[in-house]
Amino acid sequence: MSEAFIVGAVRTPVGRRKGALSGVHPADLGAHALRALLERTGADPGAVDDVYFGCVSQIGAQTGNVARTAWLSAGLPQHVPGTTIDRQCGSSQQAVHFAAQAVGSGAADLVVAGGVEVMSLVPIASPMTVGEQAGMGSPYAGDGWRERFGDQEVSQFRGAELIAEKWGVSRADMEEFALTSHRRALAAQADGAFDDEITPAFGLTADEGPRADTTLEKMAGLKTLTEDGRLTAAVSSQISDGAAALLIASEEAVRRHGLTPLARVHTMAVVGSDPIHMLTGPIPATEKVLDRAGLSIGDIDLVEINEAFASVVLAWQKEIGPDPERVNAFGGAIALGHPLGATGARLMTTLVHQLLRTGGRYGLQTMCEGGGMANATVLERL
Repeated sequence: MSEAFIVGAVRTPVGRRKGALSGVHPADLGAHALRALLERTGADPGAVDDVYFGCVSQIGAQTGNVARTAWLSAGLPQHVPGTTIDRQCGSSQQAVHFAAQAVGSGAADLVVAGGVEVMSLVPIASPMTVGEQAGMGSPYAGDGWRERFGDQEVSQFRGAELIAEKWGVSRADMEEFALTSHRRALAAQADGAFDDEITPAFGLTADEGPRADTTLEKMAGLKTLTEDGRLTAAVSSQISDGAAALLIASEEAVRRHGLTPLARVHTMAVVGSDPIHMLTGPIPATEKVLDRAGLSIGDIDLVEINEAFASVVLAWQKEIGPDPERVNAFGGAIALGHPLGATGARLMTTLVHQLLRTGGRYGLQTMCEGGGMANATVLERL
């Protein structure tokens, strides 16, 4: 297997629900990230072998293979193909994995991996809800599913509540975590930590999500998502709009095109987990990727774990035992937002740039995914 190098990583700012990016067509938002990626790297777009894009809610403007429509909307060569990936919230992290695997196997030399989601336009779970309303059925209504799991509720919200119960994570614990996410994101913005990774888009120059006025007192006044639950909107990821893209290259492509490697994809793993708890996958995924890499959590300089819900990260921390100061050190999805299909590439972009900025050697990225799955990736800064 040859090495797979990240030679470029860029993202749009993440827009709030109904915010500055809410009126942008998903293909145009993805196209913006693609153009910025190629401009920054200086790579010849005609030399790209394939484009892998994550997108979760593939309906309406986000259907028709948005990897392809975004590439063409960017005015890029039509001979370059593209495919769209749905591994739920990990879709664009999986896009990076597929790109690295294609390069590592010798099947490709230069691959774009990224993702896009405009949740203001296409709400979460739209393909399922619209399909059910049109009489197309539910994904959880088949005989085999019911024989195995019955008719119990299957949702990320229930999964996050079950995790909080199982790992003894209190509402107060989650609110403290959420406040830290906002404070870290605001500090990173003030310090210019995101400047190198962001390409301003459609008039937006910075992430809209972080809230300077968030307090524990305000969080404590919110209603829980369920009557007897612990979760509130404040400890959950924000509904968001955004796009991100990375360029993955072989050693030969680096040499031939004069590219500059930023990091190498050191190790990858993906796992399945309980689909009812749904969001516990980062725990076994982290264990698997560290074992494959021959590393311990103490070797990892920076961690980006998606803050789908505070309970997910806090349970992961209890099991894995990282230094909390190295985990989401620049804020996470509770503050910065979670544009579903773009978040994996957004996290990877942040991880690459912050390793370069801080001088860390190893970075770990992991995220929970619908259906009970998780990806994990170890990067090594070059």
